[in-house]
Amino acid sequence: MGLGVDDLIERLAETLVEVTSGKTLLIRLQPASPGEPSRDWSPLHSLPFNSFAFAGQLQSLPGGVNRLFLRVNGESADRKYLNAFLGHCSRFFAHVLVQMEPEVGRGPMTECVRRARLAYALVRQSDTSYARFREYNGWLKKSGKARRVYLKPALCLSAGELAQTQEDIHRAIGATIHIYLRDCPEDDQTTRLRLGCDWPGGFCFDLRRLAREIGRCRIGLALSSGGAKGFAYVGVIQALEKHGIEVDAIAGCSMGAYIGALWAYGYDSKYILHKALELHGRWGLWKLIDPVFPPRRGFIRGEKIKNMLKASIGDAQFCDLLRPLKVVAANLETLESRVFDTGDVATAVQASAAIPGVCVPVEIDGETYVDGGVVNPLPVNLLRQQGIEKVIAVNTIPTPALMRCARERAREQVARYRAKPWWKRLLNRQLNYFAAGNILDIIQQSFIGAQIPNAEEACRHADVVLRPINFDGTWHDFNRPRKYIALGRRVTLEHLDELKALTKPNMVHHEYETINHAMATAA
Repeated sequence: MGLGVDDLIERLAETLVEVTSGKTLLIRLQPASPGEPSRDWSPLHSLPFNSFAFAGQLQSLPGGVNRLFLRVNGESADRKYLNAFLGHCSRFFAHVLVQMEPEVGRGPMTECVRRARLAYALVRQSDTSYARFREYNGWLKKSGKARRVYLKPALCLSAGELAQTQEDIHRAIGATIHIYLRDCPEDDQTTRLRLGCDWPGGFCFDLRRLAREIGRCRIGLALSSGGAKGFAYVGVIQALEKHGIEVDAIAGCSMGAYIGALWAYGYDSKYILHKALELHGRWGLWKLIDPVFPPRRGFIRGEKIKNMLKASIGDAQFCDLLRPLKVVAANLETLESRVFDTGDVATAVQASAAIPGVCVPVEIDGETYVDGGVVNPLPVNLLRQQGIEKVIAVNTIPTPALMRCARERAREQVARYRAKPWWKRLLNRQLNYFAAGNILDIIQQSFIGAQIPNAEEACRHADVVLRPINFDGTWHDFNRPRKYIALGRRVTLEHLDELKALTKPNMVHHEYETINHAMATAA
Protein backbone atom coordinates (compact mmCIF):
# COMPACT_ATOMS: atom_id res chain seq x y z
CA MET A 1 0.00 0.00 0.00
CA GLY A 2 2.98 2.31 0.26
CA LEU A 3 2.06 2.79 3.91
CA GLY A 4 3.61 1.54 7.14
CA VAL A 5 0.59 -0.55 8.15
CA ASP A 6 2.23 -1.97 11.29
CA ASP A 7 3.14 1.48 12.56
CA LEU A 8 -0.29 2.84 11.69
CA ILE A 9 -2.08 0.08 13.62
CA GLU A 10 0.22 0.53 16.60
CA ARG A 11 -0.40 4.26 16.56
CA LEU A 12 -4.14 3.58 16.38
CA ALA A 13 -3.84 1.37 19.47
CA GLU A 14 -1.93 4.11 21.31
CA THR A 15 -4.56 6.67 20.31
CA LEU A 16 -7.30 4.34 21.56
CA VAL A 17 -5.61 4.30 24.98
CA GLU A 18 -5.33 8.10 24.90
CA VAL A 19 -9.00 8.76 24.15
CA THR A 20 -10.53 6.01 26.32
CA SER A 21 -7.93 5.22 29.03
CA GLY A 22 -8.95 1.58 28.55
CA LYS A 23 -6.56 -1.39 28.60
CA THR A 24 -5.77 -2.21 24.98
CA LEU A 25 -4.36 -5.38 23.46
CA LEU A 26 -3.01 -5.52 19.90
CA ILE A 27 -2.92 -9.03 18.41
CA ARG A 28 -0.96 -9.63 15.21
CA LEU A 29 -1.98 -12.78 13.38
CA GLN A 30 0.78 -14.32 11.28
CA PRO A 31 0.53 -17.25 8.85
CA ALA A 32 2.25 -20.42 10.05
CA SER A 33 5.05 -21.75 7.85
CA PRO A 34 4.51 -25.10 6.06
CA GLY A 35 4.88 -27.92 8.59
CA GLU A 36 5.09 -25.46 11.50
CA PRO A 37 2.55 -25.81 14.32
CA SER A 38 0.13 -22.94 14.15
CA ARG A 39 0.29 -22.28 17.87
CA ASP A 40 2.58 -23.06 20.76
CA TRP A 41 0.54 -21.68 23.64
CA SER A 42 -1.81 -23.08 26.23
CA PRO A 43 -4.46 -25.54 25.01
CA LEU A 44 -8.09 -24.57 25.29
CA HIS A 45 -8.86 -26.57 28.42
CA SER A 46 -6.01 -24.98 30.39
CA LEU A 47 -7.05 -21.31 30.02
CA PRO A 48 -7.37 -19.98 33.59
CA PHE A 49 -10.47 -18.16 34.73
CA ASN A 50 -9.07 -15.50 37.06
CA SER A 51 -5.79 -14.58 35.36
CA PHE A 52 -4.63 -13.82 31.86
CA ALA A 53 -3.14 -16.98 30.36
CA PHE A 54 -0.65 -15.26 28.04
CA ALA A 55 0.90 -12.71 30.38
CA GLY A 56 4.35 -14.17 29.71
CA GLN A 57 4.06 -13.53 25.96
CA LEU A 58 2.89 -9.90 26.26
CA GLN A 59 5.08 -7.18 24.75
CA SER A 60 4.80 -3.60 25.97
CA LEU A 61 4.54 -0.86 23.37
CA PRO A 62 4.69 2.93 23.85
CA GLY A 63 1.51 4.50 25.10
CA GLY A 64 0.49 1.65 27.37
CA VAL A 65 -0.40 -0.82 24.60
CA ASN A 66 0.18 -4.58 25.00
CA ARG A 67 0.94 -6.77 21.99
CA LEU A 68 0.73 -10.47 21.24
CA PHE A 69 1.80 -12.50 18.18
CA LEU A 70 -0.14 -15.58 17.14
CA ARG A 71 0.60 -17.96 14.24
CA VAL A 72 -2.45 -19.49 12.61
CA ASN A 73 -3.42 -21.54 9.57
CA GLY A 74 -6.71 -22.39 7.94
CA GLU A 75 -7.48 -25.60 9.82
CA SER A 76 -10.86 -25.89 11.48
CA ALA A 77 -9.20 -26.65 14.83
CA ASP A 78 -7.39 -23.34 14.59
CA ARG A 79 -10.67 -21.49 14.13
CA LYS A 80 -12.07 -23.06 17.30
CA TYR A 81 -8.90 -22.18 19.19
CA LEU A 82 -9.00 -18.62 17.84
CA ASN A 83 -12.59 -18.23 18.96
CA ALA A 84 -11.77 -19.25 22.53
CA PHE A 85 -8.53 -17.26 22.49
CA LEU A 86 -10.25 -13.99 21.49
CA GLY A 87 -13.00 -14.55 24.04
CA HIS A 88 -10.37 -15.05 26.76
CA CYS A 89 -8.55 -11.83 25.76
CA SER A 90 -11.73 -9.77 25.73
CA ARG A 91 -12.34 -10.62 29.40
CA PHE A 92 -9.13 -8.90 30.48
CA PHE A 93 -8.86 -5.96 28.05
CA ALA A 94 -11.32 -3.18 27.32
CA HIS A 95 -10.25 -3.14 23.66
CA VAL A 96 -8.78 -5.96 21.58
CA LEU A 97 -7.44 -5.00 18.15
CA VAL A 98 -6.58 -7.79 15.73
CA GLN A 99 -4.26 -7.00 12.83
CA MET A 100 -4.21 -9.55 10.03
CA GLU A 101 -2.99 -9.81 6.48
CA PRO A 102 -4.75 -11.82 3.75
CA GLU A 103 -1.95 -14.41 3.97
CA VAL A 104 -3.33 -15.75 7.26
CA GLY A 105 -6.07 -17.49 5.27
CA ARG A 106 -9.77 -17.21 4.89
CA GLY A 107 -10.67 -19.30 7.92
CA PRO A 108 -8.93 -17.17 10.59
CA MET A 109 -9.98 -13.95 8.86
CA THR A 110 -13.61 -15.01 8.81
CA GLU A 111 -13.52 -16.04 12.45
CA CYS A 112 -12.00 -12.73 13.57
CA VAL A 113 -14.39 -10.60 11.53
CA ARG A 114 -17.36 -12.71 12.67
CA ARG A 115 -16.51 -12.05 16.32
CA ALA A 116 -15.64 -8.38 15.85
CA ARG A 117 -18.00 -5.54 16.63
CA LEU A 118 -16.19 -3.45 13.99
CA ALA A 119 -13.94 -4.68 11.17
CA TYR A 120 -11.98 -2.32 8.94
CA ALA A 121 -10.03 -2.77 5.72
CA LEU A 122 -7.29 -0.27 4.82
CA VAL A 123 -7.79 0.61 1.16
CA ARG A 124 -5.71 2.69 -1.23
CA GLN A 125 -6.96 4.44 -4.37
CA SER A 126 -5.62 1.86 -6.78
CA ASP A 127 -7.12 -0.88 -8.93
CA THR A 128 -5.09 -3.52 -7.09
CA SER A 129 -6.30 -2.43 -3.68
CA TYR A 130 -9.90 -2.14 -4.90
CA ALA A 131 -9.79 -5.63 -6.43
CA ARG A 132 -8.40 -7.16 -3.23
CA PHE A 133 -11.13 -5.51 -1.15
CA ARG A 134 -13.88 -6.78 -3.47
CA GLU A 135 -12.45 -10.30 -3.34
CA TYR A 136 -12.17 -10.60 0.42
CA ASN A 137 -15.30 -8.67 1.28
CA GLY A 138 -17.21 -10.89 -1.15
CA TRP A 139 -16.31 -14.19 0.46
CA LEU A 140 -16.65 -12.75 3.95
CA LYS A 141 -20.27 -11.92 3.20
CA LYS A 142 -20.89 -15.44 1.87
CA SER A 143 -19.23 -17.07 4.87
CA GLY A 144 -21.19 -15.00 7.37
CA LYS A 145 -24.18 -17.39 7.21
CA ALA A 146 -26.88 -16.14 9.59
CA ARG A 147 -24.91 -13.05 10.62
CA ARG A 148 -23.92 -10.67 7.89
CA VAL A 149 -20.15 -10.29 7.91
CA TYR A 150 -18.51 -7.42 6.06
CA LEU A 151 -15.61 -4.98 6.21
CA LYS A 152 -15.78 -1.21 6.65
CA PRO A 153 -13.40 0.33 4.08
CA ALA A 154 -11.04 2.99 5.44
CA LEU A 155 -9.54 4.95 2.54
CA CYS A 156 -5.90 5.93 3.13
CA LEU A 157 -4.90 9.09 1.26
CA SER A 158 -1.36 10.40 0.97
CA ALA A 159 -0.55 14.05 1.64
CA GLY A 160 -2.18 16.15 -1.08
CA GLU A 161 -4.04 13.19 -2.59
CA LEU A 162 -7.66 13.96 -3.42
CA ALA A 163 -10.38 11.40 -2.90
CA GLN A 164 -12.44 10.21 -5.81
CA THR A 165 -16.17 10.84 -5.65
CA GLN A 166 -18.13 8.47 -3.46
CA GLU A 167 -20.06 7.28 -6.51
CA ASP A 168 -16.85 6.31 -8.33
CA ILE A 169 -15.44 4.49 -5.31
CA HIS A 170 -18.71 2.66 -4.72
CA ARG A 171 -18.68 1.42 -8.30
CA ALA A 172 -15.08 0.26 -7.87
CA ILE A 173 -15.42 -1.62 -4.57
CA GLY A 174 -19.16 -2.16 -4.16
CA ALA A 175 -19.25 -0.33 -0.83
CA THR A 176 -19.28 3.21 0.57
CA ILE A 177 -16.12 4.50 2.23
CA HIS A 178 -16.70 4.42 5.96
CA ILE A 179 -13.88 6.75 7.03
CA TYR A 180 -11.06 8.69 5.37
CA LEU A 181 -7.51 8.70 6.75
CA ARG A 182 -6.03 11.80 5.15
CA ASP A 183 -2.37 12.79 4.87
CA CYS A 184 -1.18 9.27 5.72
CA PRO A 185 2.61 9.11 6.11
CA GLU A 186 4.61 7.06 3.62
CA ASP A 187 7.09 4.30 4.46
CA ASP A 188 10.01 6.64 5.10
CA GLN A 189 7.86 8.85 7.31
CA THR A 190 6.31 6.33 9.65
CA THR A 191 8.94 6.89 12.35
CA ARG A 192 7.27 10.24 12.97
CA LEU A 193 4.19 8.36 14.12
CA ARG A 194 6.09 7.33 17.24
CA LEU A 195 6.56 10.96 18.23
CA GLY A 196 2.87 11.62 18.81
CA CYS A 197 0.15 13.18 16.74
CA ASP A 198 1.82 16.35 15.55
CA TRP A 199 1.49 15.41 11.90
CA PRO A 200 0.17 18.33 9.81
CA GLY A 201 -3.17 17.96 8.07
CA GLY A 202 -6.01 15.66 8.92
CA PHE A 203 -4.19 12.38 9.69
CA CYS A 204 -4.10 12.67 13.47
CA PHE A 205 -7.64 14.00 13.68
CA ASP A 206 -8.93 11.15 11.53
CA LEU A 207 -6.98 8.63 13.62
CA ARG A 208 -8.50 9.99 16.83
CA ARG A 209 -11.93 9.90 15.25
CA LEU A 210 -11.43 6.25 14.31
CA ALA A 211 -10.22 5.49 17.84
CA ARG A 212 -13.28 7.18 19.35
CA GLU A 213 -15.51 5.10 17.11
CA ILE A 214 -13.82 1.91 18.32
CA GLY A 215 -14.04 3.15 21.92
CA ARG A 216 -17.71 4.15 21.55
CA CYS A 217 -17.14 7.73 22.65
CA ARG A 218 -17.81 9.78 19.53
CA ILE A 219 -19.38 13.23 19.90
CA GLY A 220 -21.78 14.74 17.39
CA LEU A 221 -22.93 18.35 17.08
CA ALA A 222 -26.47 19.16 15.91
CA LEU A 223 -27.03 22.78 14.85
CA SER A 224 -30.55 24.09 14.44
CA SER A 225 -31.99 26.59 12.00
CA GLY A 226 -32.39 30.12 13.29
CA GLY A 227 -31.18 32.76 10.82
CA ALA A 228 -28.86 35.36 12.30
CA LYS A 229 -29.25 33.82 15.75
CA GLY A 230 -27.11 31.01 14.34
CA PHE A 231 -24.05 33.24 14.77
CA ALA A 232 -24.14 31.80 18.29
CA TYR A 233 -22.67 28.60 16.80
CA VAL A 234 -19.40 30.47 16.24
CA GLY A 235 -19.18 31.13 19.98
CA VAL A 236 -20.00 27.49 20.70
CA ILE A 237 -17.21 26.35 18.40
CA GLN A 238 -14.79 28.79 20.03
CA ALA A 239 -15.45 27.34 23.48
CA LEU A 240 -15.27 23.73 22.27
CA GLU A 241 -11.92 24.30 20.58
CA LYS A 242 -10.48 26.20 23.54
CA HIS A 243 -11.27 23.36 25.94
CA GLY A 244 -10.20 20.53 23.63
CA ILE A 245 -13.62 19.00 23.04
CA GLU A 246 -13.38 17.39 19.61
CA VAL A 247 -16.47 16.79 17.51
CA ASP A 248 -16.59 13.78 15.21
CA ALA A 249 -19.69 14.55 13.10
CA ILE A 250 -21.97 17.50 12.39
CA ALA A 251 -25.60 17.70 11.33
CA GLY A 252 -27.01 21.10 10.45
CA CYS A 253 -30.06 22.85 9.14
CA SER A 254 -30.22 26.30 7.49
CA MET A 255 -27.78 28.60 9.32
CA GLY A 256 -26.56 25.57 11.24
CA ALA A 257 -25.68 23.91 7.94
CA TYR A 258 -23.73 27.01 6.82
CA ILE A 259 -21.61 27.30 9.98
CA GLY A 260 -21.32 23.52 10.17
CA ALA A 261 -19.98 23.37 6.60
CA LEU A 262 -17.18 25.82 7.41
CA TRP A 263 -16.12 23.87 10.49
CA ALA A 264 -16.48 20.50 8.78
CA TYR A 265 -14.26 21.72 5.95
CA GLY A 266 -11.45 22.23 8.44
CA TYR A 267 -11.55 25.94 9.27
CA ASP A 268 -11.04 26.85 12.91
CA SER A 269 -13.12 29.24 14.99
CA LYS A 270 -10.80 32.18 14.24
CA TYR A 271 -11.50 31.95 10.52
CA ILE A 272 -15.24 31.45 11.02
CA LEU A 273 -15.30 34.45 13.39
CA HIS A 274 -13.55 36.56 10.75
CA LYS A 275 -16.13 35.59 8.13
CA ALA A 276 -18.99 36.36 10.53
CA LEU A 277 -17.64 39.81 11.35
CA GLU A 278 -17.63 40.70 7.66
CA LEU A 279 -21.37 41.21 8.07
CA HIS A 280 -21.01 43.53 11.05
CA GLY A 281 -22.42 47.01 10.57
CA ARG A 282 -25.50 48.82 9.33
CA TRP A 283 -25.39 47.28 5.84
CA GLY A 284 -24.46 43.76 6.88
CA LEU A 285 -27.82 42.27 5.92
CA TRP A 286 -27.62 43.72 2.40
CA LYS A 287 -24.47 41.72 1.73
CA LEU A 288 -26.70 38.64 1.77
CA ILE A 289 -29.61 39.99 -0.23
CA ASP A 290 -29.97 39.54 -3.98
CA PRO A 291 -33.54 40.74 -4.62
CA VAL A 292 -35.88 39.06 -7.09
CA PHE A 293 -38.24 41.20 -9.21
CA PRO A 294 -41.01 40.38 -9.30
CA PRO A 295 -40.90 38.30 -6.10
CA ARG A 296 -42.99 35.50 -7.55
CA ARG A 297 -41.32 32.57 -5.68
CA GLY A 298 -39.41 34.52 -3.05
CA PHE A 299 -37.90 37.90 -2.30
CA ILE A 300 -34.28 36.70 -2.21
CA ARG A 301 -32.55 34.54 -4.83
CA GLY A 302 -30.05 33.02 -2.37
CA GLU A 303 -27.10 32.98 -4.77
CA LYS A 304 -25.15 35.46 -2.61
CA ILE A 305 -25.34 33.06 0.33
CA LYS A 306 -24.07 30.23 -1.83
CA ASN A 307 -21.27 32.34 -3.32
CA MET A 308 -20.12 33.49 0.12
CA LEU A 309 -19.73 29.87 1.16
CA LYS A 310 -17.99 28.99 -2.10
CA ALA A 311 -15.48 31.77 -1.45
CA SER A 312 -14.35 29.73 1.57
CA ILE A 313 -14.75 26.09 0.50
CA GLY A 314 -14.82 26.35 -3.29
CA ASP A 315 -16.49 23.43 -5.05
CA ALA A 316 -15.88 21.08 -2.14
CA GLN A 317 -17.75 17.79 -2.14
CA PHE A 318 -18.92 16.13 1.06
CA CYS A 319 -16.13 13.56 0.75
CA ASP A 320 -13.59 16.41 0.90
CA LEU A 321 -14.67 17.52 4.37
CA LEU A 322 -12.52 16.88 7.42
CA ARG A 323 -15.58 15.98 9.50
CA PRO A 324 -18.64 14.13 8.23
CA LEU A 325 -21.49 16.58 7.62
CA LYS A 326 -25.18 15.99 7.03
CA VAL A 327 -27.31 18.84 5.68
CA VAL A 328 -31.10 18.80 5.96
CA ALA A 329 -33.47 20.26 3.36
CA ALA A 330 -37.17 19.74 2.65
CA ASN A 331 -38.55 18.51 -0.67
CA LEU A 332 -41.11 21.14 -1.62
CA GLU A 333 -43.26 18.73 -3.62
CA THR A 334 -43.48 15.86 -1.14
CA LEU A 335 -42.55 17.70 2.10
CA GLU A 336 -40.15 14.86 2.84
CA SER A 337 -36.82 15.36 4.56
CA ARG A 338 -33.80 15.13 2.28
CA VAL A 339 -30.42 14.56 3.88
CA PHE A 340 -27.46 15.66 1.77
CA ASP A 341 -24.16 13.89 2.47
CA THR A 342 -22.87 13.51 -1.09
CA GLY A 343 -22.34 15.97 -3.91
CA ASP A 344 -21.66 19.71 -3.82
CA VAL A 345 -21.68 21.15 -0.30
CA ALA A 346 -22.48 24.78 -1.15
CA THR A 347 -25.56 23.88 -3.20
CA ALA A 348 -26.89 21.64 -0.42
CA VAL A 349 -26.41 24.44 2.14
CA GLN A 350 -28.20 26.92 -0.13
CA ALA A 351 -31.17 24.54 -0.33
CA SER A 352 -31.15 24.01 3.43
CA ALA A 353 -31.27 27.79 4.04
CA ALA A 354 -34.00 28.64 1.49
CA ILE A 355 -36.69 29.96 3.86
CA PRO A 356 -40.11 29.39 2.24
CA GLY A 357 -41.63 32.67 1.04
CA VAL A 358 -38.39 34.54 1.67
CA CYS A 359 -35.89 32.73 -0.55
CA VAL A 360 -36.41 31.18 -3.97
CA PRO A 361 -36.52 27.36 -3.71
CA VAL A 362 -33.42 25.54 -4.94
CA GLU A 363 -33.51 22.89 -7.64
CA ILE A 364 -31.12 19.92 -7.36
CA ASP A 365 -31.26 16.98 -9.76
CA GLY A 366 -34.75 17.89 -10.89
CA GLU A 367 -36.17 18.21 -7.36
CA THR A 368 -37.12 21.44 -5.59
CA TYR A 369 -35.96 22.06 -2.02
CA VAL A 370 -36.59 24.62 0.71
CA ASP A 371 -35.35 25.24 4.26
CA GLY A 372 -34.80 22.03 6.20
CA GLY A 373 -36.43 23.61 9.23
CA VAL A 374 -39.77 22.74 7.67
CA VAL A 375 -39.21 19.04 8.44
CA ASN A 376 -36.24 18.71 10.82
CA PRO A 377 -35.08 21.98 12.44
CA LEU A 378 -32.66 20.27 14.87
CA PRO A 379 -31.25 17.07 13.29
CA VAL A 380 -30.24 15.14 16.40
CA ASN A 381 -31.77 11.99 14.91
CA LEU A 382 -29.33 12.02 11.99
CA LEU A 383 -26.39 11.73 14.36
CA ARG A 384 -28.09 8.95 16.32
CA GLN A 385 -28.69 7.08 13.06
CA GLN A 386 -24.96 7.33 12.34
CA GLY A 387 -24.32 5.57 15.62
CA ILE A 388 -22.87 8.65 17.31
CA GLU A 389 -22.85 7.84 21.00
CA LYS A 390 -23.04 11.36 22.46
CA VAL A 391 -24.82 14.33 20.93
CA ILE A 392 -24.60 18.05 21.68
CA ALA A 393 -27.70 19.93 20.45
CA VAL A 394 -27.49 23.69 19.95
CA ASN A 395 -31.01 25.08 19.67
CA THR A 396 -31.61 28.74 18.77
CA ILE A 397 -35.36 28.22 18.17
CA PRO A 398 -37.25 30.04 20.96
CA THR A 399 -39.90 28.45 23.13
CA PRO A 400 -43.43 29.96 23.46
CA ALA A 401 -42.56 31.17 26.96
CA LEU A 402 -39.56 33.07 25.66
CA MET A 403 -41.62 34.56 22.86
CA ARG A 404 -44.18 35.83 25.37
CA CYS A 405 -41.39 37.54 27.29
CA ALA A 406 -40.10 39.03 24.05
CA ARG A 407 -43.57 40.38 23.28
CA GLU A 408 -43.77 42.09 26.67
CA ARG A 409 -40.36 43.61 26.07
CA ALA A 410 -41.50 44.87 22.68
CA ARG A 411 -44.51 46.56 24.25
CA GLU A 412 -42.24 48.38 26.67
CA GLN A 413 -40.28 49.74 23.70
CA VAL A 414 -43.32 51.06 21.86
CA ALA A 415 -43.02 54.46 23.51
CA ARG A 416 -39.43 54.74 22.37
CA TYR A 417 -40.44 53.78 18.84
CA ARG A 418 -43.20 56.41 18.77
CA ALA A 419 -40.63 59.07 19.65
CA LYS A 420 -39.17 58.69 16.15
CA PRO A 421 -40.29 61.13 13.44
CA TRP A 422 -43.61 60.13 11.88
CA TRP A 423 -42.14 59.88 8.41
CA LYS A 424 -39.51 57.34 9.55
CA ARG A 425 -42.20 55.22 11.13
CA LEU A 426 -44.28 55.45 7.98
CA LEU A 427 -41.43 54.44 5.69
CA ASN A 428 -40.47 51.55 7.95
CA ARG A 429 -44.04 50.28 8.06
CA GLN A 430 -44.71 50.66 4.34
CA LEU A 431 -41.38 49.79 2.71
CA ASN A 432 -39.47 47.56 5.13
CA TYR A 433 -40.70 44.02 4.51
CA PHE A 434 -38.59 42.82 7.46
CA ALA A 435 -40.33 45.15 9.94
CA ALA A 436 -42.42 43.62 12.73
CA GLY A 437 -45.89 42.83 11.47
CA ASN A 438 -44.97 42.92 7.78
CA ILE A 439 -45.05 39.97 5.38
CA LEU A 440 -41.58 38.51 5.93
CA ASP A 441 -41.95 38.80 9.70
CA ILE A 442 -45.34 37.06 9.54
CA ILE A 443 -43.91 34.24 7.41
CA GLN A 444 -40.96 33.72 9.74
CA GLN A 445 -43.08 33.81 12.91
CA SER A 446 -45.39 31.18 11.45
CA PHE A 447 -42.36 29.16 10.40
CA ILE A 448 -40.96 29.25 13.94
CA GLY A 449 -44.30 28.13 15.34
CA ALA A 450 -44.11 24.96 13.25
CA GLN A 451 -40.49 24.34 14.30
CA ILE A 452 -40.88 24.62 18.07
CA PRO A 453 -42.44 21.19 18.83
CA ASN A 454 -40.02 19.35 16.52
CA ALA A 455 -36.99 21.10 18.02
CA GLU A 456 -38.12 20.42 21.58
CA GLU A 457 -38.66 16.75 20.78
CA ALA A 458 -35.13 16.56 19.29
CA CYS A 459 -33.67 18.14 22.45
CA ARG A 460 -35.03 15.24 24.50
CA HIS A 461 -32.80 12.86 22.54
CA ALA A 462 -29.57 14.84 23.01
CA ASP A 463 -27.05 14.37 25.82
CA VAL A 464 -26.36 18.09 26.29
CA VAL A 465 -28.62 20.91 25.06
CA LEU A 466 -27.30 24.45 24.60
CA ARG A 467 -29.85 27.24 24.17
CA PRO A 468 -28.13 30.51 23.14
CA ILE A 469 -31.37 32.49 22.93
CA ASN A 470 -32.06 36.08 23.98
CA PHE A 471 -35.19 38.23 24.19
CA ASP A 472 -34.43 40.70 21.44
CA GLY A 473 -32.99 38.34 18.83
CA THR A 474 -34.45 38.40 15.32
CA TRP A 475 -33.81 36.00 12.46
CA HIS A 476 -32.62 38.79 10.13
CA ASP A 477 -30.29 40.55 12.59
CA PHE A 478 -27.19 39.71 10.53
CA ASN A 479 -25.49 43.07 11.11
CA ARG A 480 -24.84 42.32 14.81
CA PRO A 481 -22.95 39.03 14.87
CA ARG A 482 -20.88 39.87 17.96
CA LYS A 483 -23.95 39.80 20.20
CA TYR A 484 -24.88 36.25 19.22
CA ILE A 485 -21.31 34.96 19.17
CA ALA A 486 -20.78 36.15 22.75
CA LEU A 487 -24.08 34.54 23.76
CA GLY A 488 -23.10 31.20 22.26
CA ARG A 489 -19.71 31.29 23.97
CA ARG A 490 -21.26 32.16 27.36
CA VAL A 491 -23.90 29.42 27.22
CA THR A 492 -21.27 26.83 26.25
CA LEU A 493 -19.03 27.79 29.16
CA GLU A 494 -22.01 27.49 31.52
CA HIS A 495 -22.34 23.84 30.47
CA LEU A 496 -18.62 23.13 30.29
CA ASP A 497 -18.62 20.43 32.98
CA GLU A 498 -21.37 18.52 31.17
CA LEU A 499 -19.53 18.85 27.87
CA LYS A 500 -16.23 17.64 29.31
CA ALA A 501 -18.03 14.66 30.80
CA LEU A 502 -19.01 13.61 27.27
CA THR A 503 -15.35 13.05 26.39
CA LYS A 504 -15.02 10.37 29.08
CA PRO A 505 -16.19 6.97 27.86
CA ASN A 506 -18.28 4.76 30.09
CA MET A 507 -15.68 2.12 30.79
CA VAL A 508 -16.65 -1.42 31.74
CA HIS A 509 -14.40 -3.36 34.09
CA HIS A 510 -13.34 -6.45 32.14
CA GLU A 511 -10.90 -8.19 34.45
CA TYR A 512 -12.13 -10.87 36.83
CA GLU A 513 -11.02 -10.43 40.42
CA THR A 514 -10.58 -13.12 43.05
CA ILE A 515 -13.16 -12.82 45.83
CA ASN A 516 -11.49 -12.51 49.24
CA HIS A 517 -14.59 -12.74 51.42
CA ALA A 518 -14.37 -15.51 54.04
CA MET A 519 -17.76 -16.99 53.19
CA ALA A 520 -16.79 -17.16 49.52
CA THR A 521 -13.60 -19.01 50.44
CA ALA A 522 -15.54 -21.49 52.55
CA ALA A 523 -17.99 -22.12 49.75
